[in-house]
Amino acid sequence: MGRKTVFNKALKLMGNRFQISAVAKNEAWANERIDAAIGEIQRIEKLLTTFSNDSETSLINENAGLAPVKVSRETFELIERSTRISRVTQGAFDITYGSVDKSLWNFDTNMKSLPDKETARKRVGLINYRNIVLDDENATVFLKKKGMRIGFGGIGKGYAAEKAKQVMQEMGVESGIVNASGDLTCWGHQSNGKPWTIGIVNPNAVGQVFSCMDVTNMAIATSGNYEKYIMINGKKYSHTIDPRTGLPVTGIKSVTIITPNAEISDAMATPVMIMGIEAGINMVNQIKDMEAILIDDQDKIYTSDNIRFSLNAIL
Repeated sequence: MGRKTVFNKALKLMGNRFQISAVAKNEAWANERIDAAIGEIQRIEKLLTTFSNDSETSLINENAGLAPVKVSRETFELIERSTRISRVTQGAFDITYGSVDKSLWNFDTNMKSLPDKETARKRVGLINYRNIVLDDENATVFLKKKGMRIGFGGIGKGYAAEKAKQVMQEMGVESGIVNASGDLTCWGHQSNGKPWTIGIVNPNAVGQVFSCMDVTNMAIATSGNYEKYIMINGKKYSHTIDPRTGLPVTGIKSVTIITPNAEISDAMATPVMIMGIEAGINMVNQIKDMEAILIDDQDKIYTSDNIRFSLNAIL
């Protein structure tokens, strides 16, 4: 048996670039476990995707306003956890955001003008997590209003990363990383015994970091306006939509959330951005084992109370 090495594979899953790494002495042993993690992510993608008519998510959406849909316990519990996060964030996180998704804002095309506020207001009327009716005994999900749609874009990557990590741990991987386009979870240590070094993305320079943190057994997720946005009349509009208005969030360039769980990190990054600096940090400070780093449009850095973070970098 050789020395410990980091083995990894990168591929596109759930519409994002995933890189899965395992620390091991044997490449074949590591690849078998990485492949099992990939299989788990692919399984979750089939469950949650809105790009397939026969996924549970699509069936729920197709029956909005018509009838409850029986789903797997896994999907049911993910939706249940999502509604709890909605309550904690006062609706800033809401999986019914799909009601305005590309029908109102399409950041994949060259938009030349803003949608009118009246149209946005009408579409926002369909966004309301309180209109998700969950029947625990029968494991059914019902969307009260016709036209409502749920989507897991704000929590799915983190959930998949967490489940992939669990699969690898159950197969004996003591150290590794599942990185879902920058939203990642890590456990154990590098092959040299040191903690993992995680970079905090510089919102002013895509692909670069402005500071690093040494972590283990942690998950980190970043939501920002630097990857997907449109420019209209010289102003940048982020792909992060406030579910309460149907309009893009302004004022914050990026939010990084650090917790022990990738699903929670992923789910909390966007609502903190929507809530704004003061309210967002205040909420994070009240949640155990959660920290945040925020950067506003003027490049000022804000952090939650207990974070150990170097602010020496210049953006």
